Amino acid sequence: MTPFDLTGRTAVVTGARRGIGFGIAQALATAGADIVAASSQQEDGGGEIGTRVRALGRSFTGHAVDFTDRAAVQQFGAEVRDADILVNNAGTIRRSPAAEHPLEWWDEVIQVNLSSQFVLSQIVGGRMAERGSGRLIFTASLLSFQGGVFVPGYAAAKSGVAGLVKALSNEWAAKGVTVNGIAPGYIATDNTENLRGDADRSAEILGRIPMGRWGTADDLGGAAVFLASDAAAYVTGTVLPVDGGWLAR
Repeated sequence: MTPFDLTGRTAVVTGARRGIGFGIAQALATAGADIVAASSQQEDGGGEIGTRVRALGRSFTGHAVDFTDRAAVQQFGAEVRDADILVNNAGTIRRSPAAEHPLEWWDEVIQVNLSSQFVLSQIVGGRMAERGSGRLIFTASLLSFQGGVFVPGYAAAKSGVAGLVKALSNEWAAKGVTVNGIAPGYIATDNTENLRGDADRSAEILGRIPMGRWGTADDLGGAAVFLASDAAAYVTGTVLPVDGGWLAR
């Protein structure tokens, strides 16, 4: 047994079908956790992430959840309210100059990236507080610290996530629940495909990252395991950048 061992715990990971959520779910399963995954298009059997988790000897349950639908999020929360770990990772991004940004895009991004995460935390985290133990982990962003360009809804939502981490931590820390965030840097996922495909923009980004490379979904796994584990029992209310040194530049 080590402080990082998650054997016997159940982790709910939203947005686990691909990208960062996939990497986090796999890392938590490697550390011993059983996985409940939810994405808008999550297969019942789990697809590739389900196969990976079961190959590690852990149980896996997949749920298709529309995170733009508050009632659907509430129903899902009621089904998983006894989880030990909740990773609020599901998200979306819309790019457009602020003056032209469709309001329906704004509403969608705020709902998925912030409101649905509060709703799920309210149900699952509230149950953790009643029980006296639990771990909440949010996927924040570099834009929890910076403003970005052409992504006003995303920047606002991710700034809100950082505030939510602190607010929930203040309420629930004394009840045995830690609340933290992970702020990924520029990660090679579907969300950054356009940026990586733009040679000039990609070079500009890489030029600022001291490590000189795009991150991978696997780079987030260690941080998630740490924050979910007993090793982080006295860590709460923090947003941990995993960015190859971007913010230090």
